[in-house]
Amino acid sequence: MIAVEQVYKSFGKVRAVRGVSFALEPGQIVGLLGPNGAGKTTTIRMITGYTAPDKGRCTIQGLDVVDNPLAARRRLGYLPESAPLYDEMKVTEYLAFRARLFGLDRSTRKKAVGHVLERCWLTDVKRRRVSKLSKGYKQRVGLASALLHNPPVVILDEPTNGLDPSQVKETRSLIRELAKNKTMLISTHILSEVERMCDRVLIVAAGQLRADGSPQDLVAQSRTSATYVVQVRRHMPGDDERAKKIWQNLPFIADVQPDTPERSSLVGGWSLWLLTTKPGAPDLREAIATAASTAGILVRELRREEMSLEKVFLRIVEGEDKQGELAAAAVESAA
Repeated sequence: MIAVEQVYKSFGKVRAVRGVSFALEPGQIVGLLGPNGAGKTTTIRMITGYTAPDKGRCTIQGLDVVDNPLAARRRLGYLPESAPLYDEMKVTEYLAFRARLFGLDRSTRKKAVGHVLERCWLTDVKRRRVSKLSKGYKQRVGLASALLHNPPVVILDEPTNGLDPSQVKETRSLIRELAKNKTMLISTHILSEVERMCDRVLIVAAGQLRADGSPQDLVAQSRTSATYVVQVRRHMPGDDERAKKIWQNLPFIADVQPDTPERSSLVGGWSLWLLTTKPGAPDLREAIATAASTAGILVRELRREEMSLEKVFLRIVEGEDKQGELAAAAVESAA
């Protein structure tokens, strides 16, 4: 449905996109993730035909968006982050106006407007002016306008940005309903929404595609080691050193870190430890609890921290940042 083949795009000396390739199949909900400046928006603009790639191509149902722009766009519904609505129009007026822009004839236009009003839960506000709507309803109007011509491909840029929890839940349900017979590409910063909505995730960083797979697969592939959080009683001076030696002597332990500053749960009289295992280690919770009990150490908390999509994302992004710093340092030293 969507094919992006080795696309490149630069703006002056800034290389925004560098050789990105992926293909989206019918019925998929795909999340496009990346930090600011990663190339997400530029990639979307190339797919929608807003800007042409310097090299490579983007196709929608086999139609090149540069060579056949009108035919390709007829197959595409696009909701930008800030939907271009006209506040002075009523909802039905605005949707009818957009339907005319899509070239729908009068009878088809009336059916299409009625269909999207119902599907996007806008029937109750169809006679209100857009300016009187809440942000959640405005977002629905923008989505409805993108669906008027029944496109097989829908691209949503930050569809839940600024919505309250109930509106987010409604939007998520609508997207899942739409995906039954459409291909959907969603660009967002909200990782929890990606985990709930998307079948597949694309992570871009520094203009390149760095990860591609289901949220579950990406998490599983990144789970090379485990981290255990252990909180124990601190009775007297020297208890921390004793606890540290116990943790270090456990099998499969690679690193022991005490009292990390980002752990706000640290309480006086208790010490907190992060135990990181070697790759491939078995579950060590029982071994940790047994070692503490044998040494007479009271454990208040013992849990294994699970890998999440957020941690996978941060690992990829932080890795890119470190590579960028090394490259900059190399250029500086060469100068």
